[in-house]
Order: sequence, then C-alpha cells, then structure tokens
Amino acid sequence: MLKPADPQQQPPERPVGEVVHDLIEGGKAYARAELGVAKAVAAAKARALALPAGLFGAAFALVQAAITALAVGVFAALYWAFGPILAGLVAFLIFSALAGALAWYAVHRLKRDL
Repeated sequence: MLKPADPQQQPPERPVGEVVHDLIEGGKAYARAELGVAKAVAAAKARALALPAGLFGAAFALVQAAITALAVGVFAALYWAFGPILAGLVAFLIFSALAGALAWYAVHRLKRDL
C-alpha cells in the first residue's frame, strides 16, 4: 500500500519566473545545438562537392578548347575554298546557327516543362 507523503520530503517550490527562465535558456541551448548541426551538415556537403565542382570546371574548359579547335578547323577547311574573309563569315554563321538552335530548344523545353 502507498504511504502518505511526508511533507518534509517535498522539494521546495521554485518561483514561476525561475522556471520560465530555465525553459528559455534550455530552448536557446537547443537552438544553438541545432544550428551547429546544420552548419556541420552544410560544411560536410560543401567539402563533398568541392572536388566534383572543380572537375566539372576543368571539363568545361576542355570542352570549350575542343569547340574552339573545331571552329578553327572549320575555318581552315573553308579558307581554301572561299578565302579568309568569307571563310570566317561562314564559320561564324555555322556556329551561330548551332548556338541559336540550342538556345531555341532550351527555351522551348523550359516553356514546355514549366
């Protein structure tokens, strides 16, 4: 059977202001801890993405160099048939048309998908 509580063993009551203050301090500590976790996760993701981002940048530079070499090759091939001025103009028109077609397709897909 349960024994009646001894009035002398009850913990002293704390003032409401002190309890509220402790709750606020606990909430602040929890928020700081959550912010620390979020910062750690973001830093880990940034470190994980650093190498792939650098590799994509290098790949982009190499592709740009390859397209430039292709454009020079097209110009050189047209140079023998048309001369320097007309070959430059034709090569410009070819690559401008390709870029315009890609841009048009991108806009078309964007409008369709959104």
